[in-house]
This record gives sequence, C-alpha cells and structure tokens, in this order.
Amino acid sequence: MLYRNFGNTGEQISALGFGCMRLPEYKKDGEWFIDEEKTFPMLQKAVELGINYFDTGYFYCHHNSEAAVGGALKHLRGKVLYSTKLPMDGVKETADFRKGLERSLEQMQTDYVDFYHFWSLDRKCFDEKVIGLKLLPEMIKAKEEGLIRHISFSFHDKAESIQHIIDRGEVFETMLVQYNLLDRSNEEMIAYAASKGMGVVAMGPVGGGRLAVPTELYSKLTGKGSMPTYELALKFVLGNPNISCALSGMQDTNMLQRNMAVAGDEAPLTVPEWQQIVDSLEQLKKFSDLYCTGCAYCQPCPAEIDIPKIFECYTYHHVYGMDGFAKQKYAEYGVMGGGKTSADCTDCGQCESKCPQKLEIRKELARVEEILEDLD
Repeated sequence: MLYRNFGNTGEQISALGFGCMRLPEYKKDGEWFIDEEKTFPMLQKAVELGINYFDTGYFYCHHNSEAAVGGALKHLRGKVLYSTKLPMDGVKETADFRKGLERSLEQMQTDYVDFYHFWSLDRKCFDEKVIGLKLLPEMIKAKEEGLIRHISFSFHDKAESIQHIIDRGEVFETMLVQYNLLDRSNEEMIAYAASKGMGVVAMGPVGGGRLAVPTELYSKLTGKGSMPTYELALKFVLGNPNISCALSGMQDTNMLQRNMAVAGDEAPLTVPEWQQIVDSLEQLKKFSDLYCTGCAYCQPCPAEIDIPKIFECYTYHHVYGMDGFAKQKYAEYGVMGGGKTSADCTDCGQCESKCPQKLEIRKELARVEEILEDLD
C-alpha cells in the first residue's frame, strides 16, 4: 500500500480508504443487522493489506456501521484512523454537538475519533449551525480534551461554498468531497484546500459504480490499448496531486483486493498522463456533436424541462460510452421520475436565447431523447 501525507495533520494515510457505508447486511424480523461473519474479516483483511483509514457515520448501514467498525477493529485500534461524522440535521442547539460525539465514541468502542466531521455541510448549514450555534469552539474543546484528533468536514453543495467554509472556519484540517472522472466540479476547490495545508479525501472515485462498467474510455482518452474503467477512474483520482486518499465503499473481499491492486500500484498516473486525460476529456466534450457545459443558464425552463440533466445523459452515452447507464439515468428522469421532456416544450425559445454555447436546444432535445430511448 502507498501512503501519503494527509495535509498538515502529521498523519500518513493510505492512498485507498475504506468507506463503511455499504457493509454487508441482512434483515431479520423487520430489523437490519450487519453481517459480522462477512464484515469483520473483510475490515481486518483491509488492515492486513495496509489500509489505515476507515470512514463511517452515524446513519450508515441503518445506524450499525460505527458499531461494526469499532467491533471489528478494536484490537487493531493503534494501527487505524477512524473517521466519523456529526449529523447536522440533528443539531438544534450547541449541546447537541457533544451528545453526537459521545454517541459515536460509545458506538465505536473508542476513547477518541481521529477525524471528526461536520457532516454534509452546505453554506447555509455552515453559517446557521456551525457558526450560529458556535460549534467550532465545541469542536476545538473536544480536540483539546483528546476526544478528537483532527477537525474535518464533509461537503455537498456548490463548489464555490468550499472556500467560504475553509476561510471562515480556519481550523479545518481535512475535508471529504465528491470527485471522479464524471464529476470534477470540486477540482479547483480541492486545489485550494490543499494550498491551505488541508488533507483531502475523495468520495465516489468510481462514480457510485457508474465507472465500474466496461467501456473503451481509456483508449478514447489516451490512444493506447485498454484499461478497465474502474482502474482508470481510481488512478485518475489518485493521480490528482491534491488528493490524499480515495475512499471506496467495498462490499466483499474480491472488491477489496481488486482496488488494492490499483491503489498499491507503484507506478500510478504521472502528472503529464493525468493532465492528458483531463485535456482529452475536455476535448471529447467540446468536439462532440453536443457541447453542453452544464452551466444551467437555460434554467429554469417555463415547461420545467431539466435540459442539463437530459444532455448529461447523452454525454454518458456519446462521450463516455456508458450506454446502459445513460439509458437508465434517462429512464429514471423521464419514464420513472415523471420529468418533463421535449414533448412538453412550448417552443418559447428562452433556453436558446440564454445558452452561451448557442446550442439549438429545442432541436437537440428531441434528437438526443430519441437516441437515449433507442439505446440497448
């Protein structure tokens, strides 16, 4: 296993982290349980193979993940770094911070958490709760008492809000954000965080499984032979010099060993190779027959058509070669989700008047919808 400096925390973190949101479970008499016979050996094997960062959360696995991680690894506590989170929805007053932390400590059978996150921050939650309820002083106090070792946050909002949180928060040492080949929206802010000495963990490196399907993407991007798409996706994330760790939610030992083989590669993507993939992705999008940047200037549509969403489905097919996934996402939006389509268009033309790319949106919507519907 390869290890990296985790920002300025002084920690060495494994390039591959274990995301414990989807551990093996079973249901009995209407109640969910962790399948310990599968989970405990898998987590212990991960430590044996060199993974030292385990990320869990109060709500994961029907509230059972923290206890499973603690139960499986308590005899290995000195070798591992625990990451868990404070659910912000449950924070109504300042005292709720300590209640949440003590609950996690009890569940994980540990005296301290290595990385304690404000969970799923957005700008509004940060301003109203973290700042408004004076939770940062509570986090600092807990660190001084030895209950946590590092102050962190996980993030789900528009990328520009990251800088606001970092700059106003000041004491944050690490962050956990979405980042992969399909979603590079946080890339600039990841670099900003790294420039501030923060460690950055990327969640969703294979796009929630979207990049696990076989495609010819590597060949399209590099002009070289072939590489499994999941391997390309993981290497791409780890090839970003501002990423400390890629977090993968592994559900069995085969998946663990497969990801370990990639993350442990002594010859990952070089900086020029990584940049070539970035440049090629942009060129593929730009020179495809539909270059929608996803800027959403065309929104809101008077007919409530989510134009960027439909064009994104087409990009999955045309640029990434992910036909099955493209068809699935379009069906989830339209047939299954009841989303509006070109059939609902009133032909007002407002979208085209606002499109920076000057796309013939009305014509393109009808065209790509027909293609998406006909995919095998």
